[in-house]
Amino acid sequence: MRTPRVLTWHVHGSYLWYLSHADAEFFLPVKPGRPEGYGGRTPSFPWPANVHEVDASTVADLELDCILFQSRRNLEVDQFEILSAAQRTLPRVYLEHDPPRESPTDTRHPVADQDTLVVHVTGFNALMWDNGRSPVRVVEHGVVDPGHLYRGTLDRGIAIVNNLGRRGRRLGADVFVEIRDEVPIDLAGMGSGDFAGLGDLPHGELMETAANYRFFFNPIRYTSLGLAICEAMMVGLPVVGLATTELVTVIEDGWNGYLDTRPERLIDPMRALLKDPELARTLGNAARKTAIERFGIERFSRDWECVFRDVTGGTRTVFAAAAAAGGAA
Repeated sequence: MRTPRVLTWHVHGSYLWYLSHADAEFFLPVKPGRPEGYGGRTPSFPWPANVHEVDASTVADLELDCILFQSRRNLEVDQFEILSAAQRTLPRVYLEHDPPRESPTDTRHPVADQDTLVVHVTGFNALMWDNGRSPVRVVEHGVVDPGHLYRGTLDRGIAIVNNLGRRGRRLGADVFVEIRDEVPIDLAGMGSGDFAGLGDLPHGELMETAANYRFFFNPIRYTSLGLAICEAMMVGLPVVGLATTELVTVIEDGWNGYLDTRPERLIDPMRALLKDPELARTLGNAARKTAIERFGIERFSRDWECVFRDVTGGTRTVFAAAAAAGGAA
């Protein structure tokens, strides 16, 4: 069986770079001016040779095996602009990065009841979406292990959230400000200048910088499991955050970090980490152990290779099996 040829869009740069570690050929459409979804091989990442840019106007001429959607726009607009009628009949996968927004429990997924495999990045997301009879699979995050970089020399915490001010309460902008008034914490990511933060650091520098901090803080109320959390754990940072969504399955309170649903109850653990570097290092070692066991890039790559093999193998048994099982693939 040949290496699968997958058409997808540039939606989430870090995730796409990790996905490129799978044994597949990825084709990214680009347009003049690089509008949203058409950024291709952005300079922020060291893209491997299996990631190819292709002019959007020529996508219809490509020989492809699978279409990987990553947003509602990809599904409802982009495919009709750039894919041929024949390409729109190819095996389809919808990579869902987020939990539902409209209603946490009663939102139908855009491909519910369609012949499209829905891949969720967390079990929480799969639980919350109404996927109908569409086949569903969970592929948890995978990140590259850069080594045990943790130094923890700065008596401060770090949070990494893009556009925190614009995304507001859902991403915990108010929680971040509340905690920062009590404990020294720096913010990194796009738009972090609004909070006198570190700015949007290049991906290759982000964890090198984070490793200097005593702990990682996650202020987010409701979203998927951020890749930055997995990356921070992999370099050896303990994680302090809200006990919400998938994070409660990752952080064990007092072992590899601290969790609580009441932000004010996180202040004392944070102060303890600032006061006791050895405590922070011990919890960080446990966080790294968790990340290695759960978020390794090898497992992630195998899971995605299995997805592509199952949907392009000529049998499409993933869809028949899901129909018989009521959705699980």
